[in-house]
Amino acid sequence: QVQLVESGGGLVQAGESLRLSCVASGTIYIVNALGWYRQAPGKEREMVARITQNRSPDYAESVKGRFTMSRDGNTATTYLDMANLKPEDTAVYYCNFEGKSWAQRYWDRADRVWGQGTQVTVSS
Repeated sequence: QVQLVESGGGLVQAGESLRLSCVASGTIYIVNALGWYRQAPGKEREMVARITQNRSPDYAESVKGRFTMSRDGNTATTYLDMANLKPEDTAVYYCNFEGKSWAQRYWDRADRVWGQGTQVTVSS
């Protein structure tokens, strides 16, 4: 099974930048989508950025122009560069993999894997 480990969260002031990393392990058979999501206290988890089928990332309206998602070649490792951070960006950030590992290649459905989450706190 694919496993994801995130890092890079922390406490920053408004206007500063952070880079989150999501390192994937396991032998990948197929990648359907890779994404970054976040969940603030008392709110539902929401999509921040997502790549499907080797297309350019889609971004939530609230982060367009400030956040950039990138992928390391054909791996499932991704990065989220966050600039001009705002207090409303405070949340736990999770990376996500949708696809199959080599051991899962005969599965009828794709697997969905989440990282453990990393806290981002932006002070005003």
